[in-house]
Amino acid sequence: MKSKIYLIIVLFLLSQKQIAQVLLDANGAGNTYEQINSVLAPGYIVIEAPDCSHTEFGRHIDELFDTDLNTNVFRFFIHTTPDNDRCINVDRQRNEIKTYEKSPDNLKGTSGEIVVYKWKFKLPEGFQSSSSFTHIHQLKSVGGALESMPMYTLTTRKGSKDKLELRYAETNSQITLKDTDLTPFKGTWVEVTETITYGLEGTYAIEIKKVSDGTTMFNYSNNAIVNWRVGADFVRPKWGIYRGLKSSADLRDETLLFANFSIEELNSLSIYDLKKQKKNKNISKPNKS
Repeated sequence: MKSKIYLIIVLFLLSQKQIAQVLLDANGAGNTYEQINSVLAPGYIVIEAPDCSHTEFGRHIDELFDTDLNTNVFRFFIHTTPDNDRCINVDRQRNEIKTYEKSPDNLKGTSGEIVVYKWKFKLPEGFQSSSSFTHIHQLKSVGGALESMPMYTLTTRKGSKDKLELRYAETNSQITLKDTDLTPFKGTWVEVTETITYGLEGTYAIEIKKVSDGTTMFNYSNNAIVNWRVGADFVRPKWGIYRGLKSSADLRDETLLFANFSIEELNSLSIYDLKKQKKNKNISKPNKS
């Protein structure tokens, strides 16, 4: 009887883990915005695209079939002109998708949770970065005095050698945790796995692998890092392209490809923990003989 109860508990936790994983995959041309919104915030809008400043172009995210991955993927457009940031800021350009307050709870990171974010992306050949910033992913707090500063950022930056940078901000100033040459990323599909424990005693790890052969191109981990801001309600992921126009002459029209987004909240109580608890309970159980 005890074995049956234990099995039921395990199956329940496994089912909860499956429910906690949310997938966003391209499913073919047409209704791209509707597809993205239906997954990341059903009934609401999670897309921050420059459509309002470039109405003749139309939607700035669509889908196409990619022969390398042999599946449909999302294509994000950004144009040096007239695209801007939602018709609010004209010194920068934004074409991103996100989760936000209207999203389901399992798409918002909260203190004490372990969340795994996965996705694939491909920068085009000849991709040009801004010397200020060209963000392609952010984990950003919502709520509190520090919500304008992303906690983690993957950004590309123009320099004597263009780089991919992992940036971090505990409070209101950023540091670069690690960087690498951007050249190998251009024209190459890569897969990102980012694992974070949210909290004042947090952990963080990111690994980027080449899809074609599994080669690790970038990795970083930290088992003692602050991953929560005072006053924050939750943390949201963002993906796309968000770049500064301070040196717009350095930029060109770009198309970034993304695929296979996944957000998964891990159970804090694993099967191993359950076994350990069961074993300890049996050990501590008094002998009635």
